[in-house]
Amino acid sequence: MPPRIPNGVGYPRYGAGVVSDAVEVEVGPRTVRISSPDRVYFSARGETKLDLARYYMSVGPGIVRALRERPCMLHRYPDGVDGEKIYQKRLPKGAPEWVETAEVSFPSGRTANELCVTELASVIWGVQMSTVEFHPWHTRRAAVERPDELRIDLDPGPGAGLAEAKQVALVVHETLTELGAIGWPKTSGSKGVHVYVRIEPRFGFREVRRAALAFAREVERRIPHLVTTKWWKEERPDGAIFIDWNQNAKDRTIAAAYSVRGKPWGPVSAPVTWDELPDVDMEDFTIATMPARFAELGDLHEGIDDAVWADRDEQDHGLGDAPYPPNYPKQEGEPPRVQPSRKNAANWDGDVPQQPSRARKKQSDE
Repeated sequence: MPPRIPNGVGYPRYGAGVVSDAVEVEVGPRTVRISSPDRVYFSARGETKLDLARYYMSVGPGIVRALRERPCMLHRYPDGVDGEKIYQKRLPKGAPEWVETAEVSFPSGRTANELCVTELASVIWGVQMSTVEFHPWHTRRAAVERPDELRIDLDPGPGAGLAEAKQVALVVHETLTELGAIGWPKTSGSKGVHVYVRIEPRFGFREVRRAALAFAREVERRIPHLVTTKWWKEERPDGAIFIDWNQNAKDRTIAAAYSVRGKPWGPVSAPVTWDELPDVDMEDFTIATMPARFAELGDLHEGIDDAVWADRDEQDHGLGDAPYPPNYPKQEGEPPRVQPSRKNAANWDGDVPQQPSRARKKQSDE
């Protein structure tokens, strides 16, 4: 029988010279088997698969709050983060009966049952399945087509970094405050900053995405030297922060608060306060440092579900829509989904593609 670790505490540190095929971890009323617990997942300091499970247990209330009742895509690394990355939308086979799912549909029309976390044991089971990163939808199972979260993704482009993202985040905070909305910031764990806003689940993906686009354009108007909302990378200036409004489209996901990221030093997407944001560095928040921070401060996003912004406005000053990602069906009112440098003006009337003549159409069908 594998050794049992009560509540994930007090386990032996696995590493060089120590070998175990599996251990059992007690997570509340559940027992989760962790195979290959000594496999190194993070090469910079040598944290193992079991260390990863213990990390998620140390921030349990926070990661469960971030994932609760949301369909969740998994980023799996069976050989550690230096190895192959698997994007897992459908629930992996072999799940215990207590692991719950949510059925979702994709822009392609296909459907899948994705992991739906309702308790910490489901997260630890995800780790057993080699999951490092948890990427939830911005909807919940009870209303899977109506987002309850508007996501503001500040993504540094070439020549920009976290310093510029933090500057833009402060303007985001100012703008949200003027609108009467509360923003909940966190580091991305990669290069940028995420800000979440709780909203009522009354609108569909299209409306929420348009609201995010309108908001992004307002921030761009305030600091045009630092922000771009251009979808095509060739149109984005160097040194700018792209506000990725398309992260609010259907089936787009972002790493959850407290999710570890798949890099050798184990960075974490960490909730922060607005006051501390200007002074933080991405290296401050890792699988090694976050347990102590959480023990001291608790979940800085604890009040997010009680701060619902009911007054949304997708006013965009007549600028219209912007392109969806390439795997989405063409949307009503969407401009050309073609890079400006490749757009042949002769084939377009405004933003509407010209239909080929009958002779040309016949030839193209042959």
